Parts: sequence; structure tokens; C-alpha cells
Amino acid sequence: MFNKPKSPAPERPSTALPIPPLPDLPSPGQNRAPAPAPAPSPIASSRGLSTLSSDLQFEGNVSGAGDLQIDGAIKGDVRVGRLIVGETGAVEGNVTADYLEVRGRIVGSVSGKQVKLISTAYVDGDITAEQLSIDIGAYFQGRVLQSRREAPAPIAPAPRQAQAMAEVEAAPAHVAPVEDKPQVIDLKPV
Repeated sequence: MFNKPKSPAPERPSTALPIPPLPDLPSPGQNRAPAPAPAPSPIASSRGLSTLSSDLQFEGNVSGAGDLQIDGAIKGDVRVGRLIVGETGAVEGNVTADYLEVRGRIVGSVSGKQVKLISTAYVDGDITAEQLSIDIGAYFQGRVLQSRREAPAPIAPAPRQAQAMAEVEAAPAHVAPVEDKPQVIDLKPV
């Protein structure tokens, strides 16, 4: 029934390896479409995202410049660059982050440039933010303080210059102001 060929098949050299098909092209005989690439996380960055998983509880302060997602529980203050508090996440302490997205629970004050409370959020504490977004269904108890980037303070005139300006303003309209020599204005804090 089955016969072995009488002449042996020529052996391939040991250095020759079969070339696999490219990942985006189907193998011969397969008619599959390539799988779509997963969508990137909204706060994923080159630094990476650290995660405190839902089965972990942490007591103490957390600080750093990176990105953090909390799905577990933290008792202490959190200060990071970007933060997501997941639906199972809970923070009992003050939270500070440039970007903050709350889906879970925070009991304590919140401070950030951009703060978003998603519909499943529970926040009991004051919020200080440049931009604040609260979805319908989110629970929030506390005060909101809007912070803005501070512009440089206007420079107050030097005392001699202020006195000269007051004299010119107080002079009658028909009298020309007296011209002085150029003044050197010394800008020192008073």
C-alpha cells in the first residue's frame, strides 16, 4: 500500500530555514483579514502606565511624575503627573495630578489642571482645577475653586516716577509740565 521511495530525497543544507509569511499577509491557503490593532489607552505615554490592581490595598503616600491607574485602594495622598481612578479604585486622601480622570471613589481634596468626573465617580471633597468636567450621574460633595495660570504681576511705578506723574496730572491744563532730565528708575521690591 505505502511504499517508501527508493531514492532518498535530497537533504537541505542545515543553514537554510523556511521563510515564514509576513504577519500582515495571509499564509497560502488562508483567507483571513488581519486583526485590527488595539486602541491606545487615553493616557498612555512614553513613560508607561503603572497600575495598582483591584486586589491591592496600599497605605501611605504615592508621588511621582509618571502615569498611574488605581483600581485598588489607597489610604494616603497621591501626587502624580496623570491619574485614572478606575471604577473599583478608591483613594482616601488628597489627590494632585495634571490630568485626573475619576471613575471610582475619592474622599479628600482634588487638585489638577484638567479634572474629569465620569458618571460612576464619587468625590467627597473640594476640587481645584483649571478645567472641570462632570458627567451626569457622578456624585460630588464639596466646593469647586477654579484656578488659572497666573499672569506676571504689573510692575508698580517707582516712587519718584509716581510722584512726577501725580504732579503732571494735578497741573492745570494751560500750564505745560516741567521737563526733567531723564530719570533712572530703580526696580527693587518694596
